[in-house]
Amino acid sequence: MKKIYTFLFLLIASAVFSQQDAWIYFNAKPNSQFYFDSPLEMLTQRALDRRANQNIAIDFKDIPVEESYIDQVKLASGITVMAKSKWMNAVHVRGSQANINALAMLSFVSKVDFADNSLNQSAKIAKPSKRAKVNKTSKTKINYSYGSSLNQIQMLNGHLLHQQDYTGSGKIIAVLDAGFPGVNTAQPFERLRSNNRILGGYNFVLRDSDFYTGVSHGTSVLSSMGGYKENSLVGTAPDASYYLFITEDDTSENPVEESLWVEAAERADSLGVDIINTSLGYFDYDNDAYSHTYSQMNGTTTFMSRAAEIAFSRGMILVTSAGNSGGTSNPNIAVPADAASVIAVGAVNSSEVVTSFSSIGPSFDGRIKPEVMAQGQEAIVSDPAGNIVTANGTSFSSPIMAGMIACLWQAFPQKTNREIRDLILKSSDRFSAPNNQYGFGIPDFALAASNLLSLESVSKDDFIVYPNPASDTISVSLPANFGDGTLFIYSILGQKIVEQKITADRPIISLKSLNEGVYLYKMESDGFSKTGKIIKKL
Repeated sequence: MKKIYTFLFLLIASAVFSQQDAWIYFNAKPNSQFYFDSPLEMLTQRALDRRANQNIAIDFKDIPVEESYIDQVKLASGITVMAKSKWMNAVHVRGSQANINALAMLSFVSKVDFADNSLNQSAKIAKPSKRAKVNKTSKTKINYSYGSSLNQIQMLNGHLLHQQDYTGSGKIIAVLDAGFPGVNTAQPFERLRSNNRILGGYNFVLRDSDFYTGVSHGTSVLSSMGGYKENSLVGTAPDASYYLFITEDDTSENPVEESLWVEAAERADSLGVDIINTSLGYFDYDNDAYSHTYSQMNGTTTFMSRAAEIAFSRGMILVTSAGNSGGTSNPNIAVPADAASVIAVGAVNSSEVVTSFSSIGPSFDGRIKPEVMAQGQEAIVSDPAGNIVTANGTSFSSPIMAGMIACLWQAFPQKTNREIRDLILKSSDRFSAPNNQYGFGIPDFALAASNLLSLESVSKDDFIVYPNPASDTISVSLPANFGDGTLFIYSILGQKIVEQKITADRPIISLKSLNEGVYLYKMESDGFSKTGKIIKKL
């Protein structure tokens, strides 16, 4: 009987793996001019406004895939169309190698690209490096009762943004994940539901509108941003709005999940989403021939990472988990964390020490990865029943970071995605000496906000050092009725480097003698003291 079962398994496996996955690229979009003339036929007004705010023009990538091309591919013998992408002008198909190769004869097909790289004519065959399977999976001051979730927000100084009423309001985050059961019923999501902050979603895996289903990974991910249960859990962006997209098929590992992610990212773009959180990563697949290699982690090779770069070029910010392979023989980041513009987030514990599971860099082409860190060990999240529990993984450090980015961008809506991204990196505690475990370190969102606050938005009773980061000099805005004082600047190790008297007539301090890096300052006068950080750049 055992032999029979083994034989049946081999037959089934042979049948499954004889079916190949491939991307079929098209060479034209015949109806382009119609969409250039009528952009609202493909993008919402909010999406167009986001583009306009960042001076991003509509281009060929925005035009939908020609449906007649897709129809002809569907009619081809033995071919199933699994997904489509307007950004890539391609469809993801499944069929035999011969039937897929036959599609190259169609006049509108420019290229056939097999997921099994050894089947591509110009491919250099490389054996995938296996890693252990991992589980992917004028303001009113606000003082939330964060409860046990305080540490993961306070680590980023996010509570200080919340106190200034920057809680993500007006920003939209798309969560691309494995499922969201309980979000429509559990108490920690009641605040989102009652304020109509769940804007919609879609199940790309099953091709239906039921997104309150699937694996609860997405539920926990969402809770770390949008959850709210007083004295237990406050998400990093409790007043942001959310789209929930299921792109991960937890029953198998197949490259089609990359294509489904791209479809969802395109949908997010068209809806005017500001931030995409991806607590997913792809490296190994059930069919070893599809698995990626470290040499492909260069941001320009895989289907998903190339699309992530396009998503960034549309004006969105992409935040993704670095991966949970840190303790394996292949500890490096996975797709799409390798993309250059993605903010890949590693995991630290509550004491800001990197966890053993957090994937490391660099990317294959030598770039610092991950970019930043947040709490991913014993992160406070909600389960589908509304219980407040802890969870481990960069899957949670990523949304904790994404929520704070929404709050910062709310404070500075005129800034581009690139400016916000750069500001976050420059506010991080290892910016002057990054490495491939911590990246640029743990961002200080209060510092990032202070770097851009204009004097017009500062009360006459406030003290502010600007600009920050600074090159040659900094200026000091003094509170009303402020007398003489002294500004001290210290190295990160506590060594005093600068001491200067500050008055209303002499508010400028030279930094020309300082090397690039992070410094501490302290301002003292009678009855007044304030400390903070300064970043010196070249």
